[in-house]
Amino acid sequence: MGLDEDSLEYHERDPPGKLEISTTKPTNTQRDLSLAYSPGVAAPCRRIRDNPDDAFTYTAKGNMVGVVSNGTAVLGLGDIGAQASKPVMEGKGVLFKRFADIDVFDIELDQDDPEDIIQSVSAMEPTFGGINLEDIKAPECFEVEERLREEMDIPVFHDDQHGTAIISGAALVNAADIAGKDLADLDIVFSGAGASAIATARFYVSLGAKRENITMCDSSGIITQERADAGDVNEFKQEFASDRPGGDLADAMEGADVFVGLSIGGLVSQEMVRSMASDPIVFAMANPDPEISYEDAKDARDDTVIMATGRSDYPNQVNNVLGFPFIFRGALDVRATEINEEMKVAAAEALADLARQDVPDAVVKAYGDEPLQFGPEYIIPKPLDPRVLFEVAPAVADAAVESGSARKELDREKYVERLEARLGKSREMMRVVLNKAKSEPKRVVLAEGDDEKMVRAAFQLDEQGIAEPVLIGDRDDIWATAERLGLDFSPEIVDPEEGNLDAYAERLHQLRRRKGITRREADELIQDGNYLGSVMVEMGDADAMLTGLMHHYPSALRPPLQVIGTDDDADYAAGVYMLTFKNRVIFCADATVNQSPDEEVLAEVTKQTAKLARRFNIEPRAALLSYSDFGSVDNEGTRKPREAAQMLHADDEVDFPVDGEMQADTAVVEEMLEGDYEFAELDEPANVLVFPNLEAGNIAYKLLQRLGGAEAIGPMLVGMDKPVHVLQRGDEVKDIVNLAGVAVVDAQEE
Repeated sequence: MGLDEDSLEYHERDPPGKLEISTTKPTNTQRDLSLAYSPGVAAPCRRIRDNPDDAFTYTAKGNMVGVVSNGTAVLGLGDIGAQASKPVMEGKGVLFKRFADIDVFDIELDQDDPEDIIQSVSAMEPTFGGINLEDIKAPECFEVEERLREEMDIPVFHDDQHGTAIISGAALVNAADIAGKDLADLDIVFSGAGASAIATARFYVSLGAKRENITMCDSSGIITQERADAGDVNEFKQEFASDRPGGDLADAMEGADVFVGLSIGGLVSQEMVRSMASDPIVFAMANPDPEISYEDAKDARDDTVIMATGRSDYPNQVNNVLGFPFIFRGALDVRATEINEEMKVAAAEALADLARQDVPDAVVKAYGDEPLQFGPEYIIPKPLDPRVLFEVAPAVADAAVESGSARKELDREKYVERLEARLGKSREMMRVVLNKAKSEPKRVVLAEGDDEKMVRAAFQLDEQGIAEPVLIGDRDDIWATAERLGLDFSPEIVDPEEGNLDAYAERLHQLRRRKGITRREADELIQDGNYLGSVMVEMGDADAMLTGLMHHYPSALRPPLQVIGTDDDADYAAGVYMLTFKNRVIFCADATVNQSPDEEVLAEVTKQTAKLARRFNIEPRAALLSYSDFGSVDNEGTRKPREAAQMLHADDEVDFPVDGEMQADTAVVEEMLEGDYEFAELDEPANVLVFPNLEAGNIAYKLLQRLGGAEAIGPMLVGMDKPVHVLQRGDEVKDIVNLAGVAVVDAQEE
């Protein structure tokens, strides 16, 4: 099927459309219903009657945006009417929810008169925390937005005007920097004089461009003062009437630094691009066909053409989804009365700055594994980059506070943590650990230090103050990688080829000489980053170690086990995954180390995993799992977890609830624990799940991750004498940073 047929099937699939309403509070009992509605609902109603601001406390208003349109200017479709525009408005709601966790009602108004629209929308102010105007034709859209901003005490934002302005503005800031040009000196030409073009031109002035350096063209050519005086253009176009002689778009582009296309496809030729100034900036944003194709613009010149379009299949897509969800998120969270120019500028500057930062591996993978690094082919972030939320929303919130439009202030650091929690429990949990790590950074050896991911992780660890990274590897290769990636830092490097490893080789020999390792063999082994890093940690020259990115798990684990060994109160190490769900966190052990543990190993793994849970500020409740519930099946397999639970009950050092053997659903379903098994030591569902063998643990965590929607962090190695964590081959940079943070917290507790 083609795109149209696929889209129709997608929208028709039951339930039709793309949005639904779900409840956020329990509705399982009569008591729940009496709280949600009559008679209990009267209490918040009275509170809001007495203090209208309490609507933000007792209702969803503070996270609710109305997406309003009359369908008179739908992108690529034109005036299709209110009802036909509903799929677009639902789609807008999907983007609000997906990218910024904002709830939406789409409102389609069968009204053409601006006055009618203004009255309808302003009457809905009690319902919404903000209004996003969409696809209302010019020039009516200007009046509608301006009047609603004056009359309403909540943010009103016409995305068709300001979204493109903000995103392309961020691109312009970076493009001008790459081209070595000052914003105030740029000669800028616009093709198109509709709502988006006029708003974008205004915004470029807010960023630092000069109004007198902007030339705007409509279908009749350059908008000149002569045309304005003759009444040939409306009042909004007159704002950018130029004193220059009349002419067409080709005349306007000659010698220009920047072309901004917000018109129709195919208007610009290669000859017109060749007529521009050196290293021109070409933003051809008509959709679906740009004013000039990406290939034609790049091929027109021998110097650098910095090109952006509205398309996702070329670099530098100017996509409004980089703006409106996060701008509203910041505005809603400080209860702003408006989205003002300072907030828009803050959003653009945050986007421009983010494009200069190292790009997460997940984002690179989402866009076909093509390199993404600040430069002519990457001047604005990608829409699927989750960091946009953490950069743009706080910048907008801060600007709202500073400009006086906010009704509440936020602690920025805590606010970022709340935003991360919106994207998943794993981010919230890791923030706990990373904050602990930052309080007292430790030296962490990255044993495979000349791998690009390790270098990038080292940069982030250093920049964020999480750890003091020590890279083991070829010094020249590491420096070359950092320089190629544009990473401005000076990491500590230990290069085995440079010698000076005699002390480490001697220590390795002492530790392993009764295991058959000669002094000469120790000299050879110490050249291996895993052995060298292990000895450095064992001798106290580093506090923790990470390895495994380029090795199979058993071979990566062997050197630290041989050199560092297990803790004094532990005879076994174990691999633990933290799985996070929307409202639950569980720790799964053992998933990587012990193939067929006996009761002693199971008991020890339980204790070590409970310690790990507490590093994440989680009070452990442990269940030893089986296919049997408390003796319902009696054989060798079920006896091991049962006896492990008995050993833990008899251990005075165990200060957390633990029980078993029990089936997995018994362990995690409160009703089952409170029903047939009210005698169990667990009074709440377990959050530490200890599996009877490695096979079960590994299968379970992967099924929960792939089918249950869990996010996995790990494997985290517990039971070692000093902090060591073994990565999975192919882990991303964020996984390395996360495990390094865990290692630092481990070292702090040492």
